[in-house]
Amino acid sequence: MASIYDVDTSKLIDEAAKKLKDVMKAPPAYVTYVKSGAGRERPPKDPDFWYIRSASILRQVYVNGPVGISRLRLRYGNRKEHVIHKKHSVRASGSIIQDSLKALEELNYVKKTKKGREITASGRSFMDKISNSIIKT
Repeated sequence: MASIYDVDTSKLIDEAAKKLKDVMKAPPAYVTYVKSGAGRERPPKDPDFWYIRSASILRQVYVNGPVGISRLRLRYGNRKEHVIHKKHSVRASGSIIQDSLKALEELNYVKKTKKGREITASGRSFMDKISNSIIKT
């Protein structure tokens, strides 16, 4: 039985996003026209951005154990382009991460604890099944 550590990360996230698209409810309306953080110049062009970000968040919760929104904002942040001071990092949008975690909680893939969000047994099984299907192909 393979785990997510045995599979290429980009393939795992792409396959998980395809599966989540079938299972999750529709993304919030604001996702299509809102930037994913203050450091970005434009909103995401990919129509499946919501599902890809949700799959990536699910993987981060799997790998990093109990994790909070603040740590995920650091993880998905980037450098903001300034004219003079180019080394300023900016956190990602917390509302997109929070809404994605709530949607994953509704699917019972993630649960909320005092230390942060943790992956449930069904979420671990979901990711492991996807990694097994990737290894078989």
